[in-house]
Amino acid sequence: MSSPRLRDRHGRVATDLRVSLTDRCNLRCTYCMPEAGLPWLPKPTMLTDDEVIRLVGIAVTRLGVTEVRFTGGEPLLRPGLRSIIDAVTDLEPRPEVSLTTNAIGLERLAVPLVEAGLDRVNVSLDTIDRDSFKELAKRDRLDQTLNGIKAASAAGLAPVKLNTVLMRGINDDEAPALLRYALAHDYQLRFIEQMPLDAGGTWRRDQMVTAAEILEALRAEFDLTPDPAHRGSAPAETWLVDGGPAKVGVIGSVTRPFCGDCDRTRLTADGQVRNCLFATGETDLRDLARSGAGDEEIAARWCEAMWGKKPGHGIDDPSFLQPSRPMSAIGG
Repeated sequence: MSSPRLRDRHGRVATDLRVSLTDRCNLRCTYCMPEAGLPWLPKPTMLTDDEVIRLVGIAVTRLGVTEVRFTGGEPLLRPGLRSIIDAVTDLEPRPEVSLTTNAIGLERLAVPLVEAGLDRVNVSLDTIDRDSFKELAKRDRLDQTLNGIKAASAAGLAPVKLNTVLMRGINDDEAPALLRYALAHDYQLRFIEQMPLDAGGTWRRDQMVTAAEILEALRAEFDLTPDPAHRGSAPAETWLVDGGPAKVGVIGSVTRPFCGDCDRTRLTADGQVRNCLFATGETDLRDLARSGAGDEEIAARWCEAMWGKKPGHGIDDPSFLQPSRPMSAIGG
């Protein structure tokens, strides 16, 4: 008898698990949370390290997950991060394990995390201009982010991927400069359209810097040709820069959605399965696990949660409702 898989009724299979380890962050990026912060999840509701390891283990060993990415908030703030990565990379079959981070603290942690088995990192870097960084993140910590990126590369976490959100009137003129920076350091840059996941619910489509605008700005300085490599379920469309081999990616979540190829399942820091980033409902695995449920029962509940996944995020539908959780409490 074949093992269960995280299938939905539209034929997609989730093999990529995003695990939020905390909703806390040491930056206050305007597209994510207000400057004053948010009410944090109460500690008793958070998954313990052992619970995270158990649930990830079920996903990998029973449900066919092959990639695990730890996110936040800021996952480097999780005290048990190294032990969690160490345990997950000991699973059989071993999943690919990555981390999405703002890199503050990565200068100190890059080598220990590699020793624990971390394969690669995605770093949020919206600007290389100090004033723009302070305006976007409400903190003067650009040097710590850049030093963390360098440390990740030096520790062998290659390729280092940079994720950039352009905000109109703040850093929307920096696309070419960011690509020059990435090329100079052999990093892989991906621009991401701002999504309706801010805590204040102020997102407006007409204020979003679109994929088309980003490409137009880049083409003013670079020759971009479509990447002939098969995209598969990757969220980014990629282009060869000046003939390659360097590439740049654009994730057009809003204007160029890729929902039909989505292969993700998400687990929040308080143990809720979300079958879509924009889902308005969740399935509680935390309380199920704490009630004494066995691995088989938890796996079955996870399968049920994914079966109900909608065909798309529906942002263009008049009935679309922004999720009650902001990005910081869902995980990137």
